[in-house]
Amino acid sequence: MEDDELRCALALHRCAGVGPILFNELTSRLGSAAAVIAGAARLRPEGRLNESLLDGIRNPDWEAVERDLAWGQIPGNTILTRSDARYPHLLSQIHDPPPVIFVVGDVAVLKRTQVALVGTRNPTPSGRELAQRFARELAQEGIVVTSGLAEGVDGAGHEGALETEAGLTIAVAGTGLDRVYPPRHHKLAHRIAARGALVSEYPLGTPPLAANFPRRNRIISGLSLGVLVVEAPITSGSLITARNAADQGRMVFAVPGAIQNQRARGCHALIREGATLVEKAQDILDDISPLRAATPALPLISHGPDEQKLLECFSGYDPQAIDLLVERSGLTTAQVSSMLLVLELQGWVAMQPGGLYTRIR
Repeated sequence: MEDDELRCALALHRCAGVGPILFNELTSRLGSAAAVIAGAARLRPEGRLNESLLDGIRNPDWEAVERDLAWGQIPGNTILTRSDARYPHLLSQIHDPPPVIFVVGDVAVLKRTQVALVGTRNPTPSGRELAQRFARELAQEGIVVTSGLAEGVDGAGHEGALETEAGLTIAVAGTGLDRVYPPRHHKLAHRIAARGALVSEYPLGTPPLAANFPRRNRIISGLSLGVLVVEAPITSGSLITARNAADQGRMVFAVPGAIQNQRARGCHALIREGATLVEKAQDILDDISPLRAATPALPLISHGPDEQKLLECFSGYDPQAIDLLVERSGLTTAQVSSMLLVLELQGWVAMQPGGLYTRIR
């Protein structure tokens, strides 16, 4: 039964036009991916379900699905659906979690405490060195460094984590995992798989399409407690990752730079928007320490005064915006965002579409 559900999840995942939100809506409505595929003939056009999309669901590419399943049987390769207990909890809480993820490496590392490190593909020498140093120091403290395998800051972050004896790192790819992009990071990708994991929501055979990379950024932030931006111009895709993190209720950190450095302008913009200015790894470790202690399996027995005040700011079980909670509580945006993540991990609140939060107990 589980094998049939995975097979059908892969089939639905491969259907053109069925993105994460529609996939999750269909499986929630009908109960499972297998039920969607089995009942495809009875589905009728409505909303986003146009006739062309329905035709794809009714006629899946079963040959490609069999190739995916064969790939998943190779030692070191794993395919996870959201119903799998190994699927990372933090990622499952975002607005549009990927319904299927492909993993090469240690799947257990996906549930370890992570901080994302991102930035420009063309850093200054000092920016590259900073990225490596932050990653190395975070890894030395047991933090998994998560990034996107791109050239520049991403690659330096992965390298920095791997410099430590027990350092772990995760690379979220914008292609299928049967290829490495950029090609020059082929050896680095193999090192990451041996000391962490390569992750992608894209099926095998997916090429490095430009649209894939901004979309995968939500996974980088979704896996992590916070996102650190080292160097980024104002138009950098790294700012997408940082803003995804803010929308997901995660912490955002930024390293300031010289005012004449164009590659620092994105970091300065994030700081003006409320990101935490950091100068050393310990600044990040201090801020995430309460989050590291929180686990989904351990309910919060007693609240501190600030957490209790925040819970009391909810109007019953109606969804609340962070700005409104900040206004009612008198706490800072950074404090509220941090507390909401702890409360979410411990099952007191749930994130809703649009960055709203609902108290659930």
